[in-house]
Amino acid sequence: MLDFITMKKSFLIPIFALLILLLINSCQKQNDNDPTPTKTAKDSVPIAKAPADTAITLPVSSVTLSGSGTDATGHIIGYLWSQVSGPAEASILNESSAAATFKGLVAGTYKFQFEVIDNNGLTGLADVSVTVNPPPIVTLTLQPANNPGEVNVGIWNGADWSNHTSIEEPLSAWTKDNFPTVLRDFLKFDLSSIPANATIIKADLQLYSDTIPLNGDLVHANVGADNSVLIQQVATSWDPASLTWFNQPAGLTANQVTIPSTTQSFLNVDVDVKGLIAPMISSGANYGFKLQLKNEVEYTSRIFCSSYYSDATRHPKLVVQYIKN
Repeated sequence: MLDFITMKKSFLIPIFALLILLLINSCQKQNDNDPTPTKTAKDSVPIAKAPADTAITLPVSSVTLSGSGTDATGHIIGYLWSQVSGPAEASILNESSAAATFKGLVAGTYKFQFEVIDNNGLTGLADVSVTVNPPPIVTLTLQPANNPGEVNVGIWNGADWSNHTSIEEPLSAWTKDNFPTVLRDFLKFDLSSIPANATIIKADLQLYSDTIPLNGDLVHANVGADNSVLIQQVATSWDPASLTWFNQPAGLTANQVTIPSTTQSFLNVDVDVKGLIAPMISSGANYGFKLQLKNEVEYTSRIFCSSYYSDATRHPKLVVQYIKN
């Protein structure tokens, strides 16, 4: 009996081993023919390709970006552009196309995302950066010699006492031979090179004291308890050749600028006249500046060098910074 049982067990062992091998082989064949893959090319996502990073400079405020997509096993059926970041929200035209236009951009760096969609509903993403540079600032420096748009108008003892080629700009209220005199100045620069739609960033008028004055007390350029000066935009057109005290145009009080009074005998000044220059440019009506003492009280003066002065570095200077739009 023991031998029979032993023989039976010995016979059954290889049978069981064979069955296990057959089962394993059957499973392998089934896996090889399984129509449902675990990770194949059919699962590959589409590849989105955005254009290279780019830059524009204001006043250009829009850009068109064109992307593309590829799919190894399917085909691209849709596109979508969106904004990821930036200094302000951009307006996107044709956002569902391969090429979209982004408008209303301001200075700064934007990041836009390009998305492609394939026929299996899978997506691919790519980013592109657009840098918007601020517009270039143009600097115009004007310091002409013998400026025909500069006239000193005056009155003495009730008569015209104007000088069209004076070497100084004497803004004064004084006396001559015991008769009262008052002197003012009209000053116009050629601004024709600045476009009418330009944005004025800065405008400075620089005036230089005459250290050897021919008016006032003949010693000091600045005299008087209140020798502050008004600078106004001239209201109407004027002819330098025929300008006198009696036909001088009025000055506009809007945006007028005051040069503060000083106790210094000589003082060069740098005056912010942006508020006067901007309307001259935008309106196309450049009639220049009118300069006079704020209080034309006798024995008061502020005397500056004119464009006829011998030292060209002391001529009136206007520096304008602007942006072309």
